[in-house]
Amino acid sequence: MGWAHSFPVSGGVRAGREWTREHLESLPWTAAEPETADAVVLAVSELLTNAHVHANSDAQMVLTWDGDCLHVSVHDEDPTLPRQRDPEVGEPSGRGVGIVRMLADDWETRCQRHGKVVTACFRPALADPGTGDPETAGS
Repeated sequence: MGWAHSFPVSGGVRAGREWTREHLESLPWTAAEPETADAVVLAVSELLTNAHVHANSDAQMVLTWDGDCLHVSVHDEDPTLPRQRDPEVGEPSGRGVGIVRMLADDWETRCQRHGKVVTACFRPALADPGTGDPETAGS
């Protein structure tokens, strides 16, 4: 199961959070795991912000649920891979990569022909690894 959407530089971050929250509601585990859903939305916010601010690019986002992991992939036009920084106290940016790394169960970056893709994976604790269904977890 998956969804894709493009978010423009102007206004795309808020729209991305709302779009993500709307699609998360259709997944069977999100009501039982609001913290995981909130982590996904925060990571989306950081990934879209990075695409807009650092790449000065529209962002294409794909959400994919494979029964084990919700993959959040964001593509932008800049081939420069993100790097974690240690911003000074009071510096308004530089924490996005660290936030995504902390929230996600796994993440990766890869260059593509026209830019890069950053993908974060979120594994809900209640999903049964065999089915991805929280109702059968622990049965």
